[in-house]
Amino acid sequence: MNIAVLGTGMVGQTIAGGLVRLGHSVVVGTRDPEATLARTETDGMGNPPFARWHAAHDGIALTTYADAAAGADLLVLAGNGGAALAMLTAAGEDNLAGKVLVDISNPLDFSAGFPPTLFVKDDDSLGEQIQAAFPRTRVVKSLNTLTAALMVDPGLLDEATTVFVSGDDAAAKATVTEILTGFGHQDVIDLGGIETARGTEMLLPLWLRTMGALGTGMFNIKVVR
Repeated sequence: MNIAVLGTGMVGQTIAGGLVRLGHSVVVGTRDPEATLARTETDGMGNPPFARWHAAHDGIALTTYADAAAGADLLVLAGNGGAALAMLTAAGEDNLAGKVLVDISNPLDFSAGFPPTLFVKDDDSLGEQIQAAFPRTRVVKSLNTLTAALMVDPGLLDEATTVFVSGDDAAAKATVTEILTGFGHQDVIDLGGIETARGTEMLLPLWLRTMGALGTGMFNIKVVR
């Protein structure tokens, strides 16, 4: 499958590499490819610049959001939640029409420092806002409750844990679930329509505080039933 990953941070890099390992053809989309490759500083989390990762993954092309979206069968939104709608607007509504979009972003608001709060919650979600803004796109919320490494390699934990999918299109959720099981996720729960993304997005305050208590993001929840 031709997959476009929108976002060049650690999450985007990890997802892109994981999809290549599954045998997919992957491109990464960014606002300005030349500027992205010219960046030499680490990001706010101390991660190395994209150019260093890209040099080790030269089979993954870097292009604009629009060009990445135009050639993709499926897209993964792996950018900052606050920039999600702007990124997708730059990708182009027509380039997104009819395609599955896996939204793994979170509506994190760092304006008051760390830990962040959510800029949308309770009666709405970022997943719903994306679906409303791009009604011809088949949005599936998933993987936003995990640190990047566990998204593509859940076997790094000693036992199977749980991931979720939310979306209005059953076939789109089935496609995403196939990718998730390819990564090794054994317990995928379909929560229902895109409005159920409210629940997984509101897990983030708990996730962040658990990370603070454990001193690591290498954990996940498991629904026992």
